[in-house]
Amino acid sequence: MKTNGFTNRQQASAMPISKYRHFLDTNPVSLPDRTWPDNRITKAPRWLSTDLRDGNQALINPMDPDKKRKMFDLLVEIGVKEIEVGFPAASKADFDFVRSLVDDDAVPEDVTVSVLTQSRPEIIHRTIEALQGLPRATVHLYNATAPVFRDVVFRMSKEQIKQLAVSGTQEVVAHMEKSFGDETVVGFEYSPEIFVDTELDFALEVCEAVMDVWQPAEDREVILNLPTTIERSTPNVYADQIEWMSRNLSRREFVCLSAHNHNDRGTGVATTELAMLAGVDRVEGCLFGQGERTGNVDLVTVALNLFSDGIDPQLDLSNLPRIREVVEYCTEMEVPARAPYAGDLVYTSFSGSHQDAIKKGFADRAKKVAAAGGDENAVLWELPYLPIDPKDVGGTYEAVVRVNSQSGKGGVAYLLSSTRNLDLPRRLQIEVSNLVQNFTDRTGQEVTADELWKIFADEYLPYTEVDGLKPWGRFSLHGITATTADEGKETHLTVTLRERAGDETITHTLESRGNGPIDAFTRAFEQLDLDVHVLDYAEHALSEGRDATAASYVECDVDGQVLWGVGIDPSTMTSGFKAIVSAINRALR
Repeated sequence: MKTNGFTNRQQASAMPISKYRHFLDTNPVSLPDRTWPDNRITKAPRWLSTDLRDGNQALINPMDPDKKRKMFDLLVEIGVKEIEVGFPAASKADFDFVRSLVDDDAVPEDVTVSVLTQSRPEIIHRTIEALQGLPRATVHLYNATAPVFRDVVFRMSKEQIKQLAVSGTQEVVAHMEKSFGDETVVGFEYSPEIFVDTELDFALEVCEAVMDVWQPAEDREVILNLPTTIERSTPNVYADQIEWMSRNLSRREFVCLSAHNHNDRGTGVATTELAMLAGVDRVEGCLFGQGERTGNVDLVTVALNLFSDGIDPQLDLSNLPRIREVVEYCTEMEVPARAPYAGDLVYTSFSGSHQDAIKKGFADRAKKVAAAGGDENAVLWELPYLPIDPKDVGGTYEAVVRVNSQSGKGGVAYLLSSTRNLDLPRRLQIEVSNLVQNFTDRTGQEVTADELWKIFADEYLPYTEVDGLKPWGRFSLHGITATTADEGKETHLTVTLRERAGDETITHTLESRGNGPIDAFTRAFEQLDLDVHVLDYAEHALSEGRDATAASYVECDVDGQVLWGVGIDPSTMTSGFKAIVSAINRALR
């Protein structure tokens, strides 16, 4: 026998890697005494939704006014207090939408409407004009500071770029003072665009110059937004950049440091979370990650990641299916099935080992909740493969386990338990799982809860009324009379059975005695030349109250064959007898 060594057998690719440079070769950051890796997120950031601006401009079909309003109302409803609604100087549609919010008195007193503007006087004037009459408003000024934009797009020097930011801020301040009275609380936000690609010392220099104009103070906050407009580094590099800026900014106590992360490398959420560790106070993004290219950071995921750590996200996401429905309607974009927390399949397990663990986890939790007097919130959520309780975000347990060819006994048992209240003994679980495996191997398809019930009922309950199933089986039970004698030690039983014999039906009336009803019933079959022995027996109620129905599970040896039978009936004794008949019919098939 040969063992495998630590050998990498991968080959060099033919891809043109020489065209690209490592990010840290382009824009290095040195922070050997970084502190953010040892920090812990303990509270939610301030949230800003840019669904109506960044998200909307990325749509194939931008939202019409009705959809914009529906999205705005949703954001208010779930508790977002800062909402970027558009670029009012860019189009009449954006301008008119902002004005409609004012005219309809649609903005609550504690919600701030934010709008974006470039550093040009006429655009700034038009932007501020759109905000007249709002209770709270923020003007968000930006200009590109990164080298590729300075050198290629605008052909401007660093000093010219800085002066553009300064002059734009001066124009905002001057026009705000002319335009706003005491009825509007106004704020200012500045973004050194594509901050992640901008040299840190230059980004700091521009932000300081902007603050010199705005003059932040205790009652005069400035928002400095540091975007990964194009995600180009691993998340830890951005965290270093954020910590470096947070350390070196003057007047830091008056600065709201904001992160605006995109998802070009697929790490937008991680980048945002590390930025929170590094000191950002505010997070900008979109519900479900809509936005340019691969999207803005997904606010729902970031918020529910906090929730899963026991931190209040300060957003009400308790009805996630409805939130998703509204967002999909407004954006005409589907939330992927594997999207964290909100996708159709994110709480679903197909794997047999996963399903078995989940089933055991639910059983363990049920015991703990019962011990806590039924208080769900008094018991920590600790279930295999389920980071949060689906019910906390408006989901159900119906889709937690789904059965296909990869599934095992745990999944089958869980599905029958959760949809039909059937608590199968372990060896019966194995038997049923093999039946389902044969079905999935034959069809290659998933088994729904309804299909699983049909498979189960057709095999074990042939006389149960289930659509599409035909009764089968040699014997059916049609009457029982039981009396006890000798102080309850012996049962006298009279049983009426019907037997299918070809096209004929024969009725048998059998009398027997035994040490209890089950023993007497199995002895009755000796008169029909059948040797029946009960090896295991379990039963439970399917419901509560006077009309409760019992389920019985019996493992039988029928003429040398060992297999299970199932019976369901309001009478526990009758359900047990039906289970024995079920096993006999399966043996004689």
